Amino acid sequence: MQREIIETSQGVVGITRPFKNIIETLNVAEKDTIMYIGLPGVCTPFIELLSYSIRTLNLQQVYVPVIDLKSAMEIISVNNVGIQFGASILVQSAKVIVILGGLSMPISPVSSDDVNLLIKNVLVEGGSVIGICFMDMFEKAGWNSVIPFDYTIDATIDPVRVEKFNR
Repeated sequence: MQREIIETSQGVVGITRPFKNIIETLNVAEKDTIMYIGLPGVCTPFIELLSYSIRTLNLQQVYVPVIDLKSAMEIISVNNVGIQFGASILVQSAKVIVILGGLSMPISPVSSDDVNLLIKNVLVEGGSVIGICFMDMFEKAGWNSVIPFDYTIDATIDPVRVEKFNR
């Protein structure tokens, strides 16, 4: 498997802008479904950022906690607020599946085999798989060699600085 770095960037826009660029190159049609799968709490803020970056593309975006399709929720854009998770939604297929790195962490209740089974059952023919993680999580978990990623975005949070102000 060959990989190539196609862009290096920084900050939040270093994640969201390339994500939007990737989605725009995938020939995703209006009303196609983009499915985000990730851990509740850990991954949801990043799903909000990613989905916000493509809110103007008029795509159906859904969040599937862990890999439980029965718990799928629509992702909606709310004026003056941003992205929110809406009502439950029945979803059986997706043109793009976005896998968040939290799923590959040791705390996750799913394996790469579980994720691959979801991909096999849900991804439409010609669809794409995108991985979004931090700190080489997919590589550390061995997922880069077993999940059929078309693209990954791997961000580094280093250093994290915590300061106390004594006034």
